[in-house]
Amino acid sequence: MRPLDRLPSIKLKLGVIIVGAVGVATFVIEIGEKLQLLPYLTVALAGLLALAMVQVLARGMVSPLREMSQAARAMSRGDYRRRVTATSRDEVGDLARAFNAMASQLAEVDRMRRDLIANVSHELRTPITALRAGLENLIDGVEPGDPDKLRTMLEQVERLGRLVTQLLDLSKLESGVVPLNRDVFSLRPVLDQAVREAELHAPQGVRLLVNADATLQANGDAERIHQVISNLVENAVRHSPSHGTVTVSAARENGRVKIEVNDEGPGIPAGEEERIFERFYRADTARTRTDGGTGLGLAIARWIVDMHGGEIKVVPGSSRMVVALPS
Repeated sequence: MRPLDRLPSIKLKLGVIIVGAVGVATFVIEIGEKLQLLPYLTVALAGLLALAMVQVLARGMVSPLREMSQAARAMSRGDYRRRVTATSRDEVGDLARAFNAMASQLAEVDRMRRDLIANVSHELRTPITALRAGLENLIDGVEPGDPDKLRTMLEQVERLGRLVTQLLDLSKLESGVVPLNRDVFSLRPVLDQAVREAELHAPQGVRLLVNADATLQANGDAERIHQVISNLVENAVRHSPSHGTVTVSAARENGRVKIEVNDEGPGIPAGEEERIFERFYRADTARTRTDGGTGLGLAIARWIVDMHGGEIKVVPGSSRMVVALPS
């Protein structure tokens, strides 16, 4: 604890320092007169002691600023681990705490940036490697250009296209350049369309059902809400077991429109309910590396729902995703 950390303002601290310095100087001068010391010696001694006291009392006022200066230079070199001692209760203490919060946020952004580069590199490398091998085999005549081989190559191209599209969508959402065309719209057709699109790529035996009133309406951007539902349904289909059922339901509840997407898969592991919304995060790495998932769908869904002022979450211990939109 620094000497004046408990005082709540810089003005009060400066006042204490001035009063203390004047008091020390006055006391030394009085002692010097009683001891009949030479006047210039008394004044010099009083000045030195007053300065020493000011140094001791003011140390806690300027040391956080020095620490911030050193930490800022370290951050300019890419080191975001430095923190400032923030024990003071005055404006400098508030600044130090704000600086620490900023440093933590910058460290998290830097971690996400590095993870993003690593994940994008991996995601691009996988289909590109497969395409290169397939094309080299076709050109060298090792394999014939049969429809199955070409279809596999097309799937890799589609995977690349999905990744690039989702990266662009996520970049636009994060920068806030995506406008919302809010309006009242019928929700059932949006759900039906998302399910029809998912059925085109669903594994054989997986059923998709829609349970929603035809008169149910929502308030928001119908195209973006469709994107949310499509991402959730695609994710549910990907994790649904063979001959499983994916159910999409919607109803009005407590003045909000509640949309649920439920599958019969193993569910989200405990403690990972929030992490699944991180970019490129996968609860089942082994499976999603081979089924075309990019790990961006849920991150995009959360951004869109947040822009609508709604909430998206997974029911703990289940495979049920819930979206609540304001009416």
